[in-house]
Order: sequence, then C-alpha cells, then structure tokens
Amino acid sequence: MTENKTYRILLYYKYVHVENPEQVTAEHLRFCKQLGVKGRILISDQGINGTCSGTIEQTDAYMAYMNEHPLFKDITYKIDDADGHVFKKLFVRHKNELVTLRYNKKMDPNVRTGKRLSPKEFYEQLQRDDVIIVDGRNDYEYDIGHFRGAIRPTVESFREFPEWIRKNLPEDAKNKPILTYCTGGIRCETLTAVLLEEGFSDVAQLEGGIVTYGKDEEVKGRLWDGKCYVFDDRISVPINRTEEDIIIGKCQHCGKPEDRYVNCANVTCDKRHICCEECEAEHNRHCSEECKVH
Repeated sequence: MTENKTYRILLYYKYVHVENPEQVTAEHLRFCKQLGVKGRILISDQGINGTCSGTIEQTDAYMAYMNEHPLFKDITYKIDDADGHVFKKLFVRHKNELVTLRYNKKMDPNVRTGKRLSPKEFYEQLQRDDVIIVDGRNDYEYDIGHFRGAIRPTVESFREFPEWIRKNLPEDAKNKPILTYCTGGIRCETLTAVLLEEGFSDVAQLEGGIVTYGKDEEVKGRLWDGKCYVFDDRISVPINRTEEDIIIGKCQHCGKPEDRYVNCANVTCDKRHICCEECEAEHNRHCSEECKVH
C-alpha cells in the first residue's frame, strides 16, 4: 500500500446485450492490466458486473474508457474512497451469467425487471404495513446487517433463490407489494425478474443497492441495522449514518454483539464467520472445535 496516494473503489453493473462477450472480455482484461486496477469484473452476453480499486487517476481513466465504450457508456458508479487497493489481484472473466442462477425458466433482466425505487421511495415503502421485504443476498450477509423487517433468506448462494421463493413465499403474497434489495443492485434486479416470472405482480427493487442508500443525504441509511457486507478486503461498511446505528451481529463463539468477519484458520474450511477479537485469539481464528483439532 502506498500511503501518499489516494485510492477509490468502483462498484457497478449494467445489463446490456453483448454480441461477442469473449472478445470484449479479452479487450477489457488487456486494458485493466495496462491501467493497473485490481478487482473482479465479469462479462457475459447479458452485460457487465464489476468492482475494482485503483488510484484516483486510474479510476478516472477507467471510467473515461467505459464512458467511451458503445455498450458501457452510461453506467452509474458507486464510488468509495480508500487508503489503498482493497483487492489483491485482478480478475476479468467471461461467464455465462452475470449472476449465477441456472434458472429453469426463460428470464432476461434486459427485458423484464421490477420497478426501480430511489432511496427516498424505498425508505417510504419500507414503512408500509402491507409490504413484504426480501433480502436478495446470502444468509451470512444478512447476519451482520439488513433492513428492519426484511426476511432472512436461508440461501448460501444466489442460485438457491427460485426454490427458496417457492417454499417460503405464500401464494397470497403474489398480489402483495414486494421490495428487494442487495449490495449494489444487480442481484435484486435479477431477483425481481425471477419474482415476476414466478407470478408475483407488484415487485420493486432498491436502485443502486444498499451502498447507494447509505450515501443518500436525505435518508442517511435510516431503517438499516448493522453493517453491509462487501466482497473485498474491507469485509463490511457502515450504512446507517444516524444515532440509530446499532450492531446486530453476534460472535459465533461467545454471542456478544460483533460485526467483524474472519476466515477460519483451517484452510480446507476457510469459513467466514462473525468473531470478536478476544475469541479470535482464544480459538486461534478457527470457526469450530473440529477445525481447531484439524
């Protein structure tokens, strides 16, 4: 990490039809390597989904390049300041799906998704008595932070959502308003498309995701409790910027309030679990006695 430089993190996505995704991926990888950014960028025939870090000069150059690209020129970026790179490597890869779903029905987020709500509109909808709030992330992300009243999904990967919906959302919910949200917007946009395909009629998403909600100067992250899990070296970021901000996560070992994740020291496990500093030392960063013995 170079202390005399200021870095930024870009989080973005766009659903758009890409004619030659493998070729676009190769070109994008070459550019990113020359530029020196690090992160994880996925490209498919559905569009692009990425998060990367670099200096202000590098991230400015990256956005300028994207703004000149015929497919990606109108992307909205979620931007965070950082002291250095929050990724160790650069991955630019072609994938069949931007968000791995393997859905057994024909569904295209480029064609049909739910309504987009601004942070203020989403905040207002959260306070309705008749609304169903579905967290569009994995269960471990929910455990350190979520919107009040949101349903915790019992899924460990996004591809489990269609089956989870069928088993956990009752038939009479298909005519009720449903709100979805996720970190940056792409998973909840995909989820609204799935919900519509499954027969739910009134579906909306938080545009720009939790990250955008936390930066909004009007709502200031209200009705969000805990931290927001992010897929980089920061692990989690604050969202609620009011006196209501609380810790909701609990240390897996001792149960005290905590919102920090660590990876299990057993490399064959590597489970990311909530753990306080005291228990991290006591258990040598293992998630269980079995891993400790191993």
